[in-house]
Amino acid sequence: MDDMIPQILSETRTIAVVGFSSNPAKAGYYVPAYLQSHGYRIIPVNPNLEEGLGEKAYPSLEAIPEPVDLVLIFRRSEFVPPVVEQAIRIGARAVWMQLGIINEEAARMARQAGLSVVMDRCMKIEHGRWLSSP
Repeated sequence: MDDMIPQILSETRTIAVVGFSSNPAKAGYYVPAYLQSHGYRIIPVNPNLEEGLGEKAYPSLEAIPEPVDLVLIFRRSEFVPPVVEQAIRIGARAVWMQLGIINEEAARMARQAGLSVVMDRCMKIEHGRWLSSP
């Protein structure tokens, strides 16, 4: 998994954030805000929001009308499999389960469909490491 993180970070342009939060104190807000400040396009996915970080929010991955490179997941581990199924259906190239989120079944399903998988890692932390690596 570690060896694929730099490739994912360098090839990703558009990130759909499932479980995006409007609360700046939550990781579901400040991690995507950090990523947006580093040039990634963030698409919030939360059925309770109209927008986030200046972008239109969508109720589901399948409602997004454009291609998505990576699906960043801020949902409890038991809610991950349906998100991964949607990520596969929309043609995402990778799924990233944030720190503390582990679902081996969903990871296996994603890998079998050809997606790269990162699990139990903070994308903000990994991006910072990647930027500072030689």
